[in-house]
Amino acid sequence: MIAIVDYGAGNIRSVERAVHAACLAVGQSPDRVRFVSQPDELRSAERVLFPGQGAMHDCMASLKSSGLEAALREAMQTKPFFGICVGQQMLFDRSEEGDTPGLGIFSGQVVKFTAARGVVDQQGQPLKVPHMGWNQVQFTRPHPITQGLEDKTQGHWFYFVHSFHAEPSDGSDVLGQSDYGIRFTCAVARDNIVATQFHPEKSAGSGLKLLENFLTWNP
Repeated sequence: MIAIVDYGAGNIRSVERAVHAACLAVGQSPDRVRFVSQPDELRSAERVLFPGQGAMHDCMASLKSSGLEAALREAMQTKPFFGICVGQQMLFDRSEEGDTPGLGIFSGQVVKFTAARGVVDQQGQPLKVPHMGWNQVQFTRPHPITQGLEDKTQGHWFYFVHSFHAEPSDGSDVLGQSDYGIRFTCAVARDNIVATQFHPEKSAGSGLKLLENFLTWNP
């Protein structure tokens, strides 16, 4: 079973449609895809996708109140896991958004785009926040999840909607970077966990390729 975690705040329908398409592309049945909202359902999953949309503190509060946090931590120890947007941010120690503790799976913090941090255009004017729309991503190292997207010169286009981004403490966790006034981390990976700040489910062919790779990835 491929679990899409439904914690009450994720963009789950568009993720479901994209994962269904990815299943068909790799010869798997879309019937394997399930929304899960209970700890026991999550524990029985073979693969886990955690969609993210909204505020970090709401996400963490929902995980705690639903009892999903413990099951999610267990799943991330052994199962292929894909976190999206807030689903990436929650993996870190803490977020500036509401001064919210994360799961601490990756060392580092989540910070806001601000002009004081260099998020300005070529004329020195502050860029709009949230960062919204298509942007190029350069993957920084080989990984099974990015197979077929290895071109570092041009990069690949993915869709973003966010005001905060992760700053990993360990550079070896970084998988992809993008630019929005500053160079920032937009994808991380370690062991059986991969996560992106951008939305693969809204990113056309490149996003679909990531999801296809995730479905056949055996870390």
